[in-house]
Amino acid sequence: MGAIITLVVLAAVLFSVIGIYNKLVTLKNRYANSFAQIAVQLKRRYDLIPNLVETAKAYMQHESGTLEAVIKARNQAVSGLDKAAAAPGNAGAMAGLGQAEGQLAGALGRLSVVMEAYPDLKANQNMMQVSEELTSTENKVAFARQAFNDAVTAYNTYKQTFPPVMLAGMFGHGADATLLEFADNEAIQEAPKVSFQ
Repeated sequence: MGAIITLVVLAAVLFSVIGIYNKLVTLKNRYANSFAQIAVQLKRRYDLIPNLVETAKAYMQHESGTLEAVIKARNQAVSGLDKAAAAPGNAGAMAGLGQAEGQLAGALGRLSVVMEAYPDLKANQNMMQVSEELTSTENKVAFARQAFNDAVTAYNTYKQTFPPVMLAGMFGHGADATLLEFADNEAIQEAPKVSFQ
């Protein structure tokens, strides 16, 4: 009778350990898949930016520095995305992508400010279409990022609870996954100061 009880207890422990392992794998795969959705939207956004710059070039010959800054920031963001896609949830990769996205947002914000001086450019049909597609893509990026951060939070929360916390490291789930946060560009978000002195 004691042997049967021991076998039942061992079987229950074994099934519990298997369940913890499977749930850790499932949650990790969910956040990796969520990051893949962010990558799709960011790649779409990066593909639209050269179209925006090419359309603006015809109108903004004297603003080549601004246009070059946008392209440079876009290329850095593409590089950051490639590194983050190789290791979704990795703290360094997520920080690098967030910083690159912040620089790109700043460059696009400066381009937007400069474009205000070119009413013909703002009225251009191609510019309006690319701007609309960029806005739509920005919304999709925000939703995808929220889904990724939710999946990372679920993974980290489960991994840090008892008893998974005791087994996570043994199963290769030692480090917490990192949320994706884009750096805000305060210079663009602040209202311009006007002085009449």
